[in-house]
Amino acid sequence: MNRWLFKSEPDVFGWDDLVAKGKAGEEWDGVRSVQARNIMREMKRGDRGFFYHSNTGKAVVGIVEVIAEAHPDSTAEDPKWECVDVRAVEPLPRPVTLAEIKADARFADMVLVRNSRLSVQPVSASEWDMIVDLAGQAAEGE
Repeated sequence: MNRWLFKSEPDVFGWDDLVAKGKAGEEWDGVRSVQARNIMREMKRGDRGFFYHSNTGKAVVGIVEVIAEAHPDSTAEDPKWECVDVRAVEPLPRPVTLAEIKADARFADMVLVRNSRLSVQPVSASEWDMIVDLAGQAAEGE
């Protein structure tokens, strides 16, 4: 299973909005970056991701699951734009802020630190585990 990070402005579509969608989840639509679209094309059903509040809050706040692989984005007129569907799995016990991540040398190579503008990005297994640990979340399987 691969790991990802999905960024959204909480005043546009935040964690609570995704939670309200329930098991049906929501399209991760509106992405108009070729790099982010290509990353979504790599996602598989069952992959997990972090939900990150950008602009306001700047923190990882929850865990999501990919429930539908890349398909045409219903908000795009051009069929080249694709998206995945995600659903909320669980909130983190406490948000992990961008400031915390940037202050920790272990995250120096994380895409969130190196390319903060990319709205959908991969997360390595070690980065995932460190963020989960910082949030006070029990690792999967514990």
